[in-house]
Amino acid sequence: MVRPFRETLKSGDFIVTAEISPVRGTNTVKMAEHIELLKDSVAALNATDNQRAIMRYPSLGSCLLIKEHGGEPILQVSCRDRNRLAIQADLLLAWSRGVGNILCLTGDPIEAGEDKQARPVFDLDSIKLIHLVHTLNSGRDTAGNELDGSPDFYIGAAAHPSAKPIEPQQIKLRKKMEAGIDFVQTQAVYQLDELERLIEFIRKTDSQIKVLAGIVPIVSVRMAQYMNDNVPGITIPQYMIDELAQTQKGETARKGVEIAARVIRQIKETGICDGVHIMAIGREQIVPEILKMAGLS
Repeated sequence: MVRPFRETLKSGDFIVTAEISPVRGTNTVKMAEHIELLKDSVAALNATDNQRAIMRYPSLGSCLLIKEHGGEPILQVSCRDRNRLAIQADLLLAWSRGVGNILCLTGDPIEAGEDKQARPVFDLDSIKLIHLVHTLNSGRDTAGNELDGSPDFYIGAAAHPSAKPIEPQQIKLRKKMEAGIDFVQTQAVYQLDELERLIEFIRKTDSQIKVLAGIVPIVSVRMAQYMNDNVPGITIPQYMIDELAQTQKGETARKGVEIAARVIRQIKETGICDGVHIMAIGREQIVPEILKMAGLS
């Protein structure tokens, strides 16, 4: 039987979770292969929810697929695409099918995506979504009606260690913690001093919240430069980009795996936080090698 994510996080062990990238279409064979590859090596698998405002197979459907293959899913819910009625209905379905973990997100702006005719909803933001989940957990819907059977979701939120300036991010994160969250998954982090700053802030506010540091392997100089230029809240230091640039042609992807493993080892050895969340962005097949190089498998 799969160990519930909340129990794993409370164990005190160094925790690893990973991300599954939903496909653009109905062919879920590759997703299923990635789930089978990772389900026994990580504590839980996230399924993204139309990440970067790009239409994909839904997070809820991906979580059900993870369940079917014997994994522990974390449902991502973005407030961009659905109002509170649709979100509540989806959450009731998720819980009734054994999906008990949720990551509450406001969602990337529509402008970041490909379909410029799409219209955002944003009936809620991530903080209001956290409150909504607690309302369902208490046995009522947002209209005050009593539920015939209620969920008990384990609630997570996102944070951005590299945000500049950091103060607005801290204000928003404090509101999330006050709304009531159990764990935090950070945006990709490459500089441990930024992660330490975030952890110190979280610990001073609520020492019980578990924190997983986001790890995105950088497999090329072009990818690193694109992320620095276009992804808010991410800063890849120049020395890492130079390290990739100086790598022999054809070996940059492996160098990116080495860098990711090195950062994970540093996080584990220093005990900065409770674990890591690996986001391979469609390259899930490299995650086992990262874990091996990091000494976690």
